[in-house]
Amino acid sequence: MNYRPDDYRHVNYLWDDAAAARLGPVEQLVYRSNLLGADQRITNTGGGNTSAKLIETDPLTGEQVEVLWVKGSGGDLRTASKEHFASLYQDKLLALQPGYRAAPATGVKTQAEDDMVAMYSHATFNLNPRATSIDTPLHSFIPHTHVDHMHPNAVIAVAACRNSERLTREIWGDELVWTPWQRPGFDLGLKLQELCTQHPEAKGVLLGGHGVINWAEDSKGCYTLSLDLTERAARYIEERDKGAKTFGGAKFNALAEEQRNEVLREVLPYLRGSVSTEAKMIATLQADDAMLRFVNSVDAPRLAKLGTSCPDHFLRTKIQPLYVDWDPAQDSVEQLKSLLCSGINSYRDEYRAYYEHCRRDNSPALRPASPTVCLIPGIGMIAWGKNKSESRVTAEFYNCAVEVMRGAEAIDEYVALPQQE
Repeated sequence: MNYRPDDYRHVNYLWDDAAAARLGPVEQLVYRSNLLGADQRITNTGGGNTSAKLIETDPLTGEQVEVLWVKGSGGDLRTASKEHFASLYQDKLLALQPGYRAAPATGVKTQAEDDMVAMYSHATFNLNPRATSIDTPLHSFIPHTHVDHMHPNAVIAVAACRNSERLTREIWGDELVWTPWQRPGFDLGLKLQELCTQHPEAKGVLLGGHGVINWAEDSKGCYTLSLDLTERAARYIEERDKGAKTFGGAKFNALAEEQRNEVLREVLPYLRGSVSTEAKMIATLQADDAMLRFVNSVDAPRLAKLGTSCPDHFLRTKIQPLYVDWDPAQDSVEQLKSLLCSGINSYRDEYRAYYEHCRRDNSPALRPASPTVCLIPGIGMIAWGKNKSESRVTAEFYNCAVEVMRGAEAIDEYVALPQQE
């Protein structure tokens, strides 16, 4: 289904034909990226990537060659400029495939997979210094000109369902092919290439527990397809919204603003000191209706414990928030402080145990073990970061996680990623 610009209810259609016509091919890729990144319902801060395979003049030979322009490592689509995109010889990227397949062992968590990351820089076009991301082969190996990989809340909600494969067929038909969760990398790129061959009519792939990747032969077509796929999922969820029964219904009532502020004045200095033992942290507070509906709900403890579903989310929020089992109508502020103290200590112990259980030889060092998201019934969410910007982004990511859980529970059953991931 193709929506007209005025038909969208769950995303913002921002494409301007006149503005796009004034841009060159690379600049149009940047333009598309900025528009997609401007809507947090489509992708979160720093998340997602876009690409275009374009014909360029080789500075060494003067010949016309195909070059993959793809958002590089780091940066944010909303504010990205040309300098944030890596450029690579497409034929050199494809030439890496035989060597990978000849390795003694291939697949995720193999030496062959790790070795490929170091090879991407050997395919750099025109001395571009922008580092490539691990998503590069996902874009290169899809045999279409323009590719978007997004993390829309509504789409991840489907990807995080227990019956995700069936729902993918029901919502998008043959336009999206489903594939189970797999870490991004060379092997996933090869799987996407194979899916494109097996399903030539498909316009994208639903990545289980992750997001969506879709393609088109022109930049505007890729942009509108990204919006269409998101809109369709959002409407499917909207039609099955549980209303007052969302998250099992309300268990607690929100405190009045004045009362909430009194509690926060008592608790915040104590809480900030508790989570800042390893690094000083800044808080972002959120007590809007959507967050309070979740925090005050019957299902909040269960869903919070399950953790997040998208790898981009837990980079900021960790595998799960700290949910404080405090009754705002019955319990005192001193009881809340006591629950926070015991909760933070338990959280740190569990986080360190999780790290040791899942640690591998190439795992990154243990991060500070304190929670970055605290959920308090009657109060709302308190998100933490090393500075104001980081705490704001942490809050943004957990908002996305809540929307994913809401959507998944409306249409099926929410399932988080395995802890090892």
